[in-house]
Amino acid sequence: MKRIPTAVSDLDGIVEGGLPAGSTVLLLGELGAGNTEFVYTSAAKIILAKLNPERRESLLGYTYKISTLPDKVIYISFSRSKQDILTEIEMAFSKDFFEAIRDNVEFMDFSTEYFSGTIVPSSWSGMDPGQALFGSGNKDLLKAFVDYMDSVPDNSMIIVDSLTDLLINEKIKDADIVMVLKGLQRVSKRKGGIVYLLLSRDIVDSRVEHMIVDSVDGVLTFTWSKHERSSTRRRYLYVEKFTSLFPHLRSHGIRRFVTTVDHETGYTVINMEMIS
Repeated sequence: MKRIPTAVSDLDGIVEGGLPAGSTVLLLGELGAGNTEFVYTSAAKIILAKLNPERRESLLGYTYKISTLPDKVIYISFSRSKQDILTEIEMAFSKDFFEAIRDNVEFMDFSTEYFSGTIVPSSWSGMDPGQALFGSGNKDLLKAFVDYMDSVPDNSMIIVDSLTDLLINEKIKDADIVMVLKGLQRVSKRKGGIVYLLLSRDIVDSRVEHMIVDSVDGVLTFTWSKHERSSTRRRYLYVEKFTSLFPHLRSHGIRRFVTTVDHETGYTVINMEMIS
């Protein structure tokens, strides 16, 4: 099975090269626990590995030879501008990471469609009504999103930032979002590549969250926890759902990954806690 590296080398090593191509993956995270840093790191390292083949092992780990790198990285946002995202990356990560994303990622900003018909003026969204991606700013946001997703090239890495924005938008029904995700899960199998969907935990009620989890191939959960013997908070990564990955994790006896975010190396695993 073709694998797409996450660029978190300890995880990729355990699951034999990365996540299955064609997967739709929910990155479900507590505030600041690492799901956003995860996609920034993955995008930057994959781009750098493509630009610098001699650095692939140091960037992606020893399993890079059995992985397939995406042809393109696409970042889709609904309420955040490209400049906001780039500024955040520039402040948090190294110059290499920032320039790799700035110069090589295709950004799609649906702000015009997202804020259309709300109390927010077009001047606040940073775009004029005539700049809507698909004609009129009044066009249905989900329809515009589906039209765009249908046009993206095969074997792309797609970051959707974020499902949280869609779920808190009163003009969009939760059932419609779930239906789009189910369709996206099917078409992703044909297109290959990987789709990452960012979602903040506890934003919606458990019923809706469970329906979303049921509509994707895999769920990576990002949480905070205090260390038992200190007041230090730790970031943890769990594989909450991913049928094809569970046998690898069980064979290594891994319960969760202890992670950190570093300016130079990005989102990194620093320890693995075993099942006792």
